[in-house]
Amino acid sequence: MSRKLLVWAHVVSSTGWMFMALALFVVVDYALSAPGRLAAFDAALLLDVEVLQFMATTSAFSGLMLSGLTPWGYFRHWWVLLKTVVTFTQLYVGIFVLSPNLHPGGSPLMMRVGSLLMASALACQVWLSVAKPFRRTPWAGTAKPRTAPGWAFALCLAVPAADYALGELVLGRSTPVLALAIVVIFPVVRAVRRPARSRVVTSGDR
Repeated sequence: MSRKLLVWAHVVSSTGWMFMALALFVVVDYALSAPGRLAAFDAALLLDVEVLQFMATTSAFSGLMLSGLTPWGYFRHWWVLLKTVVTFTQLYVGIFVLSPNLHPGGSPLMMRVGSLLMASALACQVWLSVAKPFRRTPWAGTAKPRTAPGWAFALCLAVPAADYALGELVLGRSTPVLALAIVVIFPVVRAVRRPARSRVVTSGDR
């Protein structure tokens, strides 16, 4: 059940990320189409900081953890690997290119193209999730990873909410501190535990 809920959270946050990027494009285009529409930039910044960023980090975190906690893995399938690359590229563009330009003196090209490309890339990710194209990667191996227990999925469900509360109540801004720590640490722990588990199984067979 908790696995299905994490999938649901990933779908909802990814869809929200895509539509917020489209809304951002519409608001930015409206602000740039005629002078004197400075309030529209405030609306664009509000959408970006209060909604889009949370949807983006939740989508990225839930997607990465679904890969790590299930047999799909991080590097076993080309479509998963491609989604990961696109996700990190979108986060980079959003943080370092789009957000700094959401003001009257920002680059109109960066605002329009950045928000539109973000929405288009998300639509592409949806297609990858549905179609699951391409074969397995050369690093897939023969052993199929196990699915994590239900409590691990339940824990991942709580992380975005905990990050939001931490950001609003302690840090003063929404920052995915816990999500980033888990995303960085979990693959290392998984890689270390897998050889150990394999040795235990091998010795048991003897």
